[in-house]
Amino acid sequence: MSRRGNCHDNAVAESFFNLLKREGIRRRTYKTREKARQDVFDYIEMFYNPVRKHVRNGMLSPIEFERQQILKAEGV
Repeated sequence: MSRRGNCHDNAVAESFFNLLKREGIRRRTYKTREKARQDVFDYIEMFYNPVRKHVRNGMLSPIEFERQQILKAEGV
């Protein structure tokens, strides 16, 4: 990772931060750094992980995808 000149090294992180900016914090100003941190935390923990559907997960949220994988592993 982080090899010089390899454009794919940061692709995942750049994609996530693009979504964060587009869906979460675009055009908002924060009076304190703590309010900004809380907003980013809420985006990740209250929307991105439990609710937002991801193409790579078969249009399931990460939590739903994880639940289905556990059920498959248990043979249910």
